[in-house]
Amino acid sequence: MTMLIIGASGFLGGELVRQATASGHAVSGTFARNPGRYSGSKWLPLDLRNRDEIVSVLDEVHPRVVINAASRKTDWATTAEGAIRVAMAAASQGARLVHVSSDAVFSGAQVCYDESATPDPITPYGAAKAAAETAIRLLAPAAVIVRTSLIIGDGDSEHEKFVHELSDGRRNGALFTDDVRCSVHVSDLAAAILELAFSDHAGIRHVAGRDAVSRYELGLLIARRDGLDASTLPAGRRADTGGAPGPLDVRHRRRLQQRRGSAAPHAR
Repeated sequence: MTMLIIGASGFLGGELVRQATASGHAVSGTFARNPGRYSGSKWLPLDLRNRDEIVSVLDEVHPRVVINAASRKTDWATTAEGAIRVAMAAASQGARLVHVSSDAVFSGAQVCYDESATPDPITPYGAAKAAAETAIRLLAPAAVIVRTSLIIGDGDSEHEKFVHELSDGRRNGALFTDDVRCSVHVSDLAAAILELAFSDHAGIRHVAGRDAVSRYELGLLIARRDGLDASTLPAGRRADTGGAPGPLDVRHRRRLQQRRGSAAPHAR
């Protein structure tokens, strides 16, 4: 099947490309700055702020499935408006759309959120994601919107790199004990997204890990997996830092079954 993965050069996007090509799909991937490393995909530059570019890419690829895994946290024009432009273009071509959203659409005041929960974002990024969700549900009611959480991998995610840098003394900071998420392994998330892409599901779907763990607890798991000295990892509370506001404890109440069953970074 012909598939277009938007944001394919990113962490999640790259894993989507890898799994989709391995399954025999004809995959085109877009990038904002540099193409990804997988040779089995056709790579196309795309600026989601440019409607004409989006239409041109879809006209060139003629995808049956469009997966939008792109966002820029500080850029409303990409994260909100760009996602809406993609939905409009996909709908005009009759393509199946899967849009990747985030638990940042929630404030954390309720702690546990199911798929019917009303977004109440408290950050610009969360507001952009919530705006995109609302528009996509109106413009493309058959689309799937996948809300996920903190994404980890086999050492190559931002959180895992941060843990290593803290342990090695290359970074200052702390792992927060009050910042709780249902973290998910990138390969599990990509597999679930692809499964949804070829299903008849529509609307909001939560795809995250079964276990709610703090950033500090996750850091300890990463340290154990990677042979780091856990005593080198400083703990702290984000609520005490006086930093930028954001949700603290956000947990997905309803989740799809995953292949590994847990997002904990088990050794392989």
